This record gives sequence, structure tokens and C-alpha cells, in this order.
Amino acid sequence: MKPLVSVIVPLYNAAPYITETLESIVASTYRPLEIVVVNDGSKDDSLRVAEAFAKDHPEVRVFDQANAGVSVARNHAIREAKGTYILPVDADDRISPNYIALAVEAMHEDVRVVSCRAEFFGAKEGEWKLATFSPELLARKNMIHVSSLFRKADWKQVGGFCEKDIYREDWDFWLSIMELGGRYVRLDEVGLYYRVLPVSRRSKAKAQKRAIVDAINRRHPAYMEKYLGGPLHYHRSWSKVINLFRSVKQVGKWSKWDEGEVIFQRRNTLRKIDGAVVKAFAVPSFWKGLWYGLFGKSKARRSYEYAMRMEGLTPKPVAYREIRICGILRESYYVCEASECTHIFNELIGAPEFANREAILKAIGRFTATLHQRGILHQDYSGGNILFNEDGSRVEVIDLNRIRFCKLLNKETRLRNFERLNIDRAALTTMASAYAEQMGENAAEDAAYIIAHRWYKHEKQGITNL
Repeated sequence: MKPLVSVIVPLYNAAPYITETLESIVASTYRPLEIVVVNDGSKDDSLRVAEAFAKDHPEVRVFDQANAGVSVARNHAIREAKGTYILPVDADDRISPNYIALAVEAMHEDVRVVSCRAEFFGAKEGEWKLATFSPELLARKNMIHVSSLFRKADWKQVGGFCEKDIYREDWDFWLSIMELGGRYVRLDEVGLYYRVLPVSRRSKAKAQKRAIVDAINRRHPAYMEKYLGGPLHYHRSWSKVINLFRSVKQVGKWSKWDEGEVIFQRRNTLRKIDGAVVKAFAVPSFWKGLWYGLFGKSKARRSYEYAMRMEGLTPKPVAYREIRICGILRESYYVCEASECTHIFNELIGAPEFANREAILKAIGRFTATLHQRGILHQDYSGGNILFNEDGSRVEVIDLNRIRFCKLLNKETRLRNFERLNIDRAALTTMASAYAEQMGENAAEDAAYIIAHRWYKHEKQGITNL
């Protein structure tokens, strides 16, 4: 018995074309065949037209969903599909009558994907000149159109089409499929007719080049390493050459450098995943990259090494990674365990009713004293870098690359370390009292000095909160 083939059609605002597309599929010489259409929240008559067509063709089933994008629609259709093999066809394209039969015939045990030659029609005509397939070339560009035959079991194994909008979800999907091993076959026959509209998704995707490359690297690092010797670069054709001059240094076990939920993004990016926080430092300028690459320690390395020396005062370090090209530092990452602390110092500013505020302020004062007693001077000791839990029983400091370790800290240097904590006079006095008690100093004198040396930027901006 021949296997059932499910043709899946994501449908969005294609009312003028969907009938022509469905007719081309129904005209296929291959049976058994089913057609699964998923309307992706179309704003035109697409759903009505598809449902009218289905009434006269029992092999067609139509489903509807709120607009969520083509990948979601394809995955929805494949979940509803009953076939062994899946063939996606876009709602404005056509296929030849014998394409499916030839593709199934070519789908041997060691074959993962069967495709065909294609021609344009509509706003552009002629053959779609797709590059000759090779695993290495697939790492740099896509040459497999989406209307290619594959197994539903393989779709399930790789987790389906990526539903994050990377604009080349078909390329991403074929990389996932080919990572399973096996061959790709392209039939020497035109089986797909690709409609070109005046504005197509393919042309829009050109503007998303950097986002696409970043997503491909994030989702397929092993494939890129195998065939390119490292990541795909924005100048994709030069990726393999660039990677010849690329070196990676890593300390600690970690692999999910660009994964997880983004929890902070400005100059640097913080992601949280698997109970850890990954900090990706901004790409340095050429001259800084040269310095960090050849002479100085990167911020990632300093963060890791300093954290190792600050046990109990900062989240536990996990790993760091440095990537150099021609010796110049280009990327660096630091990973630490996610802190158990749930608040930052800035939440105390202008919040006199904050629960356990006085106890927390005293705990931060004692914590600062502990830092200084251990010869640790944090040169960016500011409200965003001090963490605490709800009752102040735990305080930690982060953003470690500007730490100094000193055998002896004089009193003036120690007290000026409070100057970036832009909080009210009473709070400073409370912290100073707890600090002085642990240091064995006069609380009133310490408080007076701290208040008098508020950070000059706060004075200049008129936001001293005193």
C-alpha cells in the first residue's frame, strides 16, 4: 500500500489565488492524498473560498486560527495531518501533476528531503536558479524551497518549523532536518511554480540579514562548526575563511551562549536559562578589541576570575568565553548562577515604605564593610549592581569587571565607595551606622563624610534625593 501524503497549505490573504493552488494539488496523479489548509487569520475572503472548495473535494480539510505567522500555521497543519509524508505548498503557488508521485518514489530510507526544480510566474518569469546542494553550502545559504517532501516523523523529531520570526524559517527547518543525517534529492523536473508578487516575503527578508544570521548561529552551532569551522558571519561567503583566523577560549562547562530569555538589553545583553544568567558583552571597538585580544584581560575573563575570588559575595561563576579573529577580541561572555536575591538597591530609592527597608539598608552597610575588609573595591558600586532578598538576609554584588583587589584601603577611599548610591540622607545614615559598627569606626563621622561626597553627576543633575 502506498503511503498517504499530506499537502499542507498555510493561508493568509490569498483569496485571489487559493483556488488555483488547490486545483493544482487535487490534479496530482498521486493517491492516497489529503490537503490540510490552515487559515492564519486572513482579513480577506480566503477562509470562505477555501471552505467552499473543500465542500466539493472531500480530500481537503480546512482549519482556522488567529493570525500567528506562517510557521505556526504550517505546524498547525502538520499536527492535523495524517500522512506519512508532508509537502508544504504556499497558498499562491502551484505544483505539477506528477511532482508528488516522483517525490515519493525518490524517498528512499536514507533520503530526508526530496525537492524539485522550480519556475517563477506572476511578476517574474523563468526558472528559479537554485544552487547545487551541498551540506557546506546549506550552512551559508538556502537552496531548498519550502515545497519539498519530508517525513512527518522527522518534523516531530526536530520540533517543527521555528515559530520565532527569523524570516527564513524554511532554511532553519532544512538545517534541522539535515542535522539528522541522510541525503537530499532534487528531481530533475519542474514540480513547483512559484508566484512572485510585486512585494514578496523573500525581498522583505533581505532587510533582516543580521537577525537571520544571528538566529541560524544560535539554533545550529554544531552544524556551523562542522561545515564552516565556526559560526556563520554577516559576510556569509567569507565565513569559512574568517573562521580559519578565529579562535575560541573557554573556561568552565557551558554551551548555551545565545539562548534563553532576554532579561536586560542595552550595551550588553543578559539572558536567563537553566538557572544561570549569561552576559554577552558588547563587541569592543577595533582598538579595544586589539588591546583585550593581545594584552589585557577581557571583561568576561575578569568577571569570572574576580567572582572566583569573591565566594559568597556574588552569584557563583560558571564559565566564560572569548572569541578572537586574527587575535582581536570580537565576542565575550560570562555565565554565573542566577542569584537567589529578588531585588536591586534602586528599588529602595524614593520608597520609604519598602518592606524591611531599615533591616535591608543595615545589611547592605555591613555587606559593604565585608567587601572592604576583604580588600575588594567595586568601582561601579551603584544601585543596579547591588542585589538583596526580601528580608536582607542575603546581599550580593554583580557587574564585576571593574573590581580592584587591594591589600589596604584607606578610609577616604572606602567611604567614597558609597557615592553612587543615590538615596536619601536617612538611608545613607542607616547604612553608614551599620558599616561603621562592623569597621569599628565612628558612625556620625562616616555618615557625614558619605553624605558630603555624593556622586558629582547626581549633584549636577539635581537628583541627589537627600
